[in-house]
Amino acid sequence: MACPKRRQSKSRQKMRRGAQRWRAPILKTCSSCGTAVPSHIACPSCGYYGERQVLDVEAAV
Repeated sequence: MACPKRRQSKSRQKMRRGAQRWRAPILKTCSSCGTAVPSHIACPSCGYYGERQVLDVEAAV
C-alpha cells in the first residue's frame, strides 16, 4: 500500500476539505405555474415538465 512521502500542509488539507462543503440546491422556476422546482424534475404542483404535462396532479381539497 502506498504511503505519502511528505506530510500535507494545513492549507492543502483545508482546500481539500473545502470542496466537500454543503451547497444549497439550485432551484429553477416552473414555466407554467412559477413555483421553485429542482432542474430535470417534473413540477409536483402542476405536473408539467418543460412545455408538456407528464403527471396527473389532483387539486388539494
